[in-house]
Amino acid sequence: AAPALSAALPRAHAPAPGHGSAPAAPTPAAPVAARVGPVMGLGGVLAAAVLVLGALLRRWQRPTPQDPWAMCATGGDTGRQPNLPIKIAAQGMGLLKPIFQAEALVQAAALGALTGVDKAAVAEEIEQNKRANKVLIYTYGLSPFSAEAIAMLEGSGYEYTQIELGLEWFLLGGKGSETRVALSKELEGGATSLPKIFIGGKCIGGCAELAALVEGGELDAMMRSAGARRRR
Repeated sequence: AAPALSAALPRAHAPAPGHGSAPAAPTPAAPVAARVGPVMGLGGVLAAAVLVLGALLRRWQRPTPQDPWAMCATGGDTGRQPNLPIKIAAQGMGLLKPIFQAEALVQAAALGALTGVDKAAVAEEIEQNKRANKVLIYTYGLSPFSAEAIAMLEGSGYEYTQIELGLEWFLLGGKGSETRVALSKELEGGATSLPKIFIGGKCIGGCAELAALVEGGELDAMMRSAGARRRR
């Protein structure tokens, strides 16, 4: 209805040819809305898909093993192997990276400006957390990928610090949205997905990358090299 009305008004009040000033230039709001609208609409579709996928994947979620005999045999490391369906789904999420990147930038720009978030302060807070923690993980509360990564870290037997950014990306506020974008800059590919895992101050990636380290038997050596402490 809005386009039809705006088109009708100039015809009703247009000056005669050769008289009056030229029509006013269109405001920049229209092209901005044209770009933001589809992205946010697609974000809603992605949000619904993430909720459905999360509900399905949680049916396959396994608890972290707590067998005391396994703990004794491995010196505290139960060697929990990745959950195959969740690992495959985490790898597949990489195909949607360009879409999530676009959505994340729009969300951070809109909510960050609305709440007056200081981008430099957000980036500095991440740096402080990296320096203060040998093993650090940023998560979403409802994400099966975050839950799986936490289970693997629990199974490793090492201490770690968890920071929950929010329940999910589409439920983040201004600071959380800016933090999500800032964390994406820790990886060369710019993935905005969580979890984001740091070992020794370096971002190793997310659930799929952690699963690869566990399966390859490389996680323990990386933890020891970073100076991570075993849980007592």
